[in-house]
Amino acid sequence: MSILSGKNILLGITAGIAAYKTASLVRLFIKAGANVKVVMTPASKDFITPLTLSTLSKHPVISSFTNEDDEEAIWNNHVELGLWADLFLIAPATANTLSKMATGNSDNVLLATYLSAKCPVYFAPAMDLDMYKHESTKKSIVTLENYGNTMIPVESGELASGLIGEGRMAEPETIIHFIEGHVLKQLPLYKQKFLITAGPTYEAIDPVRFIGNHSSGKMGFEIAKAAAKLGADVVLISGPTHQKSNSSNIIFVPVVSAQEMYEAAHLYFKTVDVAILSAAVADYRPKYVADQKIKKKDTTLTLELEKTKDILASLGKIKEKQILVGFALETQNEIENAIKKLNAKNLDIIVLNSLNDDGAGFGGNSNKVTIITGEEDMTAYDLKSKSDVAKDLMNEIIKYINA
Repeated sequence: MSILSGKNILLGITAGIAAYKTASLVRLFIKAGANVKVVMTPASKDFITPLTLSTLSKHPVISSFTNEDDEEAIWNNHVELGLWADLFLIAPATANTLSKMATGNSDNVLLATYLSAKCPVYFAPAMDLDMYKHESTKKSIVTLENYGNTMIPVESGELASGLIGEGRMAEPETIIHFIEGHVLKQLPLYKQKFLITAGPTYEAIDPVRFIGNHSSGKMGFEIAKAAAKLGADVVLISGPTHQKSNSSNIIFVPVVSAQEMYEAAHLYFKTVDVAILSAAVADYRPKYVADQKIKKKDTTLTLELEKTKDILASLGKIKEKQILVGFALETQNEIENAIKKLNAKNLDIIVLNSLNDDGAGFGGNSNKVTIITGEEDMTAYDLKSKSDVAKDLMNEIIKYINA
């Protein structure tokens, strides 16, 4: 999953021959999971048709302040369009448009939208060699960058005039990668490495049967997604679950037993900045595992159980710079027991949830938690989706990092 997934992207197209590449650009944004709207200068329609772009983007293309074909003119609200966008890309950006952007000229709907936009603005210049090297163009680019806009560097090659040199608009794939990288660098958890555990563990009784629990893994997977969306590189270690993760920032490590999760957690722990152990790890496992399926012969079956290794406590003993976060699922004396666990296992943060709260616990899509960092420092949250709980936890971790 791209960092652009779910983003509202406004694509501005101006009158350059490179406009033909914008069809591919729209498709790549859509493939990345973004929502795309297109605004064009009137002259750019000579290079690519609005029909093509509206078909690809699934939105009407705007190229004037009013809908020209309507009997009753309807104003295209450039202010709302600018506010809708999470980012605004102008590609190709001709010398003419760059000059107007730099001087505040708004003689078409694209430029008026640019002046109304509150989001990050990217521009990909496209023009001939001499135009690109002209001092007025250089001045426009410097001015726009000083305004806080970001230029996507031109490429060198054969130009429409037949000359060879700088001035070609970057290829659509290059533009996507540039924006993804730039967006990633602005995120609060960029370059932070996270280890997250999720799901249940299954402890074998024989080749067929196991001891397990009802954990779905949803909470851990939502935490992993939230961290990745904020720029973190995530290692997600999960027991058996139907949950899926398709983010390019998440390395998925499947395990089955508590011992496998212990080994995987220790393998990655020393290289991470934050470890969040949300998995429901079995506290006990059968001491002896049968090689063959146990036949149903007697009315009772006695199993001798032994403790599994405490992953959270073992990481608390060896942690150095890491922020270590644990979960506590309690049914009585919730706060008291959670604080004991926080201190006993050398945690920095513990997330408490109670099976006594309706809508919280295993399996569902919601949770109700209290995030505790010390006896006098705790925040109780209302019942909300596990996705929103994960966002709350990320906000607490960011505050902890920046404290």
